[in-house]
Amino acid sequence: MLDSGAALERVDVRTEWERETAAIDGFRLLDQAYHDELLQRDRDTPIVFQCHHGIRSQQAAEYFRQHGFRHLYNLRGGIDAWSTLVDPSVPRY
Repeated sequence: MLDSGAALERVDVRTEWERETAAIDGFRLLDQAYHDELLQRDRDTPIVFQCHHGIRSQQAAEYFRQHGFRHLYNLRGGIDAWSTLVDPSVPRY
């Protein structure tokens, strides 16, 4: 999806400490302001969520689905899988 250049929101649902420890370029930390901004978006906005292992991001996707969003994705395995399978320069923790 990222390589296609398609417009999509990339949401990091981890803590600030986790984000400081390891991050994937283009993902934005979900704070209250970003949460509120997303809820103002068109419900067809594609959103990809990521966390450490994929559990919190799945919960976030379900939350936004309950708010009417239709194109939601969870980065399976989270940033841990990303650093193992896609970009080993991203630190594991």
